[in-house]
Amino acid sequence: MADEKKAAIAHVHSTKNNTIITVTDLSGAETIAKCSGGMIVKTDRAKGSPYAAMQAAFKAADIAKEKGISYIYIRIRAKGGHHSKTPGQGAQAMVRALARSGLRILRIDDVTPIPTDTTKRPGGRRGRRV
Repeated sequence: MADEKKAAIAHVHSTKNNTIITVTDLSGAETIAKCSGGMIVKTDRAKGSPYAAMQAAFKAADIAKEKGISYIYIRIRAKGGHHSKTPGQGAQAMVRALARSGLRILRIDDVTPIPTDTTKRPGGRRGRRV
């Protein structure tokens, strides 16, 4: 029973300003570990950097490995909607860090919400009045 391998899902929310990683069980109901770039660095402008994302991934992976996780699915998400559809610069660094931490990556998915028609942009009919 001690040799049993467990899998989890790493939900990565990567924007221009921050990168957040949440490791959950396969159903997504129970959180195993969570960390973000803002928990690593002190300055606001460095929260979205690849360094902060990499350190956050190492921290979350260590907590997950302590709880017996050895395989991981990665779900990367950008802001989406009428915002940016491409993940921030910390997403790639986070995937590399998870691979280097000793966790086996089973699949990487992009789960950015992209509307089929459109979403209403903020500002109203006459635009943003300054």
